[in-house]
Amino acid sequence: MDRWLGKNVCVMGLGRSGKAAVNLLLQRGASVVAFDDSDMSLPKSEISSYEHRGVTFIFNSSIEQSLKNLDFNLVVVSPGIAFDHPLVKRLDARGVPIWSELELGWRETKCPSIAVTGTNGKTTTVEWIDTMLSGSGLQTVAVGNIGLPLSEVAKEPKTQGLDAVVLEVSSFQLERIDKFKPDVAVMLNLAEDHLDRHRAMENYIRTKARIFEMQETDDNVVIQWESWQQLKQSNISVAGQIATFSTEESSADLYLDGNLIVSRLPDWPKEILNLDDCILEGKHQAANLMAVLLVGRAMRLPLESMIEIGSRLQAGPHRCEMVAESNGVRFYNDSKATNTHALCSALQAMPESAFGSKNIWLIAGGQGKEFDFRRAVQDLERRVKGVFLIGETAAEIQHDWEGFVTCNLADNLVKAVAEAGRNAVPGDVVLLSPACASFDMFDSYQHRGETYRTTVAQWIDTMACD
Repeated sequence: MDRWLGKNVCVMGLGRSGKAAVNLLLQRGASVVAFDDSDMSLPKSEISSYEHRGVTFIFNSSIEQSLKNLDFNLVVVSPGIAFDHPLVKRLDARGVPIWSELELGWRETKCPSIAVTGTNGKTTTVEWIDTMLSGSGLQTVAVGNIGLPLSEVAKEPKTQGLDAVVLEVSSFQLERIDKFKPDVAVMLNLAEDHLDRHRAMENYIRTKARIFEMQETDDNVVIQWESWQQLKQSNISVAGQIATFSTEESSADLYLDGNLIVSRLPDWPKEILNLDDCILEGKHQAANLMAVLLVGRAMRLPLESMIEIGSRLQAGPHRCEMVAESNGVRFYNDSKATNTHALCSALQAMPESAFGSKNIWLIAGGQGKEFDFRRAVQDLERRVKGVFLIGETAAEIQHDWEGFVTCNLADNLVKAVAEAGRNAVPGDVVLLSPACASFDMFDSYQHRGETYRTTVAQWIDTMACD
């Protein structure tokens, strides 16, 4: 508990995970210097409170002078701080150890860990694992990229009594791990995302695969069969005991045959669960459920109780969530979809027309992450009547999609909803699935989704009054 006593630690980035790291280190007796690019990152009152607790602040304008006078035993970086940040590069050149907040929190957490990474479905899968474990009588908490930093939980004494922490782990967090070794590591799908940071898909895959890097033969690996093939193509090996799942490939340990989850595992029956008996919708949600079942198996939960709990699981807000229905038109909020892979999953999951024709009016666009929007073309051609584009990437997406589906530019989300609603007929779907980040127009994907909900409700009320 006193390993940090008297150590000089720099925490970079003062969002929620950065502040959690500062609080944990202060509790452990470290001398903390907090850095952020902007002196507006925290209210003055909060800065003053931290200063009274002994924290020294460095903001971007004062880096040069401060670095001359400070030596650090460790640097802890928040997920938003990239490899090529000037201060990271300078401290790296000095040979100072640089950890992600995930590494710090994990080292200070005295209980088993289950870590989930992948491109899409992480939050849902973490929530479901937590529900499955707690519903089976285990004491757990869901943390990490899901919103609650691990360092925030690690400073609580009750952490030592937990049966497990369930972690959502992003590629940004995995960039700067050192000894991080989850007892159960889960990898979902791997598709283009965050290429504005990782620059190439190969880099992205290798960063994601770091979740397995320190595992040993008695640890457990749960991995989508297709992702496992991608890792093998990149000559990435895994030491843990592997269990695979797939919605398409029957070579996987768990696979989907029509609506039936089927097992090839020697200790489970062949037929596991019929999706007709479940609340969830779409193949992407079936994949998440299979991952959850395999985690439960690694944790030695009884299959019967897992099936009973699994049949009641459903996705949370902003994930293919039906928010309204009016005059036979259904409105879906999939604001969590921040890449083309997530968009395609949403298009495939939407209810089809009774006549088998295209029935989706899509609202997409936002802040780009340098991936290829043309990857969605096949699903667009099959399902989409028309697209309304918003945000910074609107013109770029229009260029990529115009030859395959009718694209219309909209000034904002309100106008996009109004136009999509006016064009929709009974049996149609109006779907917000942006395939982009939200930060050009909104504070977060949650803010974007809530705005969509409100806008849809207002539009329906307006039409009812006409």
